[in-house]
Amino acid sequence: MSIETAKPLADVVVGVKKTFADKFGAEKFSAGPQCVTAAPGRVNLIGEHTDYNDGFVLPMAIDRQTVVAASKRDDGRPVVRLYSMTMGGDAELSLEPDGAELPGWAKYARGVIDAYREEGIEVPAFDGVIDSTVPLGGGLSSSAALEVSLALAIETLAGVSLPGPQRALLCQKAEHRGAGVPCGIMDQFSSALCHKDHLMLLDCRSQEPHMAPFTDPSVSVLITNSNVKHELTGGEYAERRQQCEAAAEALGVKALRDVTPEQLAANASKLEPLPFKRARHITGENPRTEQAAAAVAASDWATVGELMYASHAAMRDDFEITVPEIDTLVEIAREIGPAGGVIGSRMTGGGFGGCTVTLVRTDKAEEVARTITERYRAATGIEPTCFTTRPAEGGRVLEG
Repeated sequence: MSIETAKPLADVVVGVKKTFADKFGAEKFSAGPQCVTAAPGRVNLIGEHTDYNDGFVLPMAIDRQTVVAASKRDDGRPVVRLYSMTMGGDAELSLEPDGAELPGWAKYARGVIDAYREEGIEVPAFDGVIDSTVPLGGGLSSSAALEVSLALAIETLAGVSLPGPQRALLCQKAEHRGAGVPCGIMDQFSSALCHKDHLMLLDCRSQEPHMAPFTDPSVSVLITNSNVKHELTGGEYAERRQQCEAAAEALGVKALRDVTPEQLAANASKLEPLPFKRARHITGENPRTEQAAAAVAASDWATVGELMYASHAAMRDDFEITVPEIDTLVEIAREIGPAGGVIGSRMTGGGFGGCTVTLVRTDKAEEVARTITERYRAATGIEPTCFTTRPAEGGRVLEG
């Protein structure tokens, strides 16, 4: 077993442009696309489900990207034609929403187009090809990467350039409307705004990102995909959000961001047991996230590790969004421990499958990944997927 390496972005771009020429080039004066854009997935080091509670998150972009190659159509038809290399399928979307049934991935595209039109931006008819190296269903924001890369393509073809936060908010709206997932702002802000070699401490109330350097070469981020499917449209995500909102209302605050763990304990009688448990995770996770950002800045890795394990325990016991396979991965990492090169580990993403994020000593990363793979396979019969990443750059226009 070896750690998977990312397909170089330049190779992804070559493939997308070739496919664009094959699919649409014969209909153009020139086979090349008018623009090529890219946006990354993200991993959240700590701060889960806090974004829609006006709290704090600490994500970074990963070196897995979604790339879009696109050109405006010149035949007068008000449609967007897209081909997904990742999914191996086509979709045709009318610029005037017509209620047509779309494949799942195209619903995100529908959401982006509609969000930009509602913002007053004239979305041109265009053809586009999409490819992605962001793992699907792993809790690494493949949907946000698609939304942001497509948004950048629309802006480029339309001759506009929105501020990054506005672009991220439109993409969040696209996820709400197109896919029906009531997500917070973390995923889209991460894909749109993160900087290379930095974590982003995002205050989800003020929507102000603060970049925190993460340049220590002796520490790497190991992502392990449990290969248990992650799907947030089944209702569990919306249910957790509703439970948090109910807890905030019972406590008389705008959001759980406004409640400390001590205040929650003192007012426990105002809540039913289940909303209390949900609130206990959120009110503990916000200070954990701020403490983790400070500890990373101070290279206090022991504290970072303790906070990651505490976060995972709260997600497992109070928020109830982990699954046995994810818990197994975290326990294996904990058993390897600092002596074996593991600093800390936790589930990352919305939950119910997906990935763990583990901070490891760089010189032990291969050995840690091998041990996790062997023990996880023995315990579950499932082959995990492991890769390391450095903090990557957010969405950008590559050509055009």
